[in-house]
Amino acid sequence: MTNSAAVVNDLRVNRGGRDVLKGITFKIESGTVTGLLGPSGCGKTTLMRALVGVQIVEGGEITVLGKPAGHKELRSRIGYATQNPAIYPDITVTEALTYFASVLRAPASDVSRVIDEVDLTSHADAIIGQLSGGQLSRANLAVALLGKPELLILDEPTVGLDPVLRDELWKLFTELSQRGVTLLVSSHVMDEATRCEHLLLLREGDLLASESPDELRDRTGETDLERAFLRLIKDTVP
Repeated sequence: MTNSAAVVNDLRVNRGGRDVLKGITFKIESGTVTGLLGPSGCGKTTLMRALVGVQIVEGGEITVLGKPAGHKELRSRIGYATQNPAIYPDITVTEALTYFASVLRAPASDVSRVIDEVDLTSHADAIIGQLSGGQLSRANLAVALLGKPELLILDEPTVGLDPVLRDELWKLFTELSQRGVTLLVSSHVMDEATRCEHLLLLREGDLLASESPDELRDRTGETDLERAFLRLIKDTVP
């Protein structure tokens, strides 16, 4: 019996003749907020796509919620928010979420619930194409919250948002984990690492660390997590 929401073993992905993920292995424990951090182009989005089951992999094994990644039974158990929102721009927030709720077979009552959770109640009848960048990000997150996802995979959900809104979203992520939801949140902003219980640090397709913020600080001797990451790179990359 395992308490892991996801188990990845020797995952390898090659795209266009380039090794994007180079045999990485880790676990994500249930009910935690795990931060997936690293610079742009390091393989974060590819890893998330592999966990969802929409990425062709060269080798390795991925088990998500006890099933192989991509298994049909996982469709209603995973919420996935891509970095670039895929929401029709000419309909309202409520109409968009009603549509996605029907696709996901989520209860109609979920629409008002997720609108409230992402603080878009005052924009429920706004046209998607007229939303600000931050509001669009929240609408995209609302889609991932429909139903009762056990695992939320969020690709840079706070990119481009102001500090106040980023703080509000991270409070929501913490509340969700306290309800038992597992979250994997990618970011290239190192100060968000302090809000996570566990960190996965990627660089050029290699997994440099899979540990808690405190473990990373202890291992590197650095109190600042960004400096700890830089120390890790210096110590592990030839």
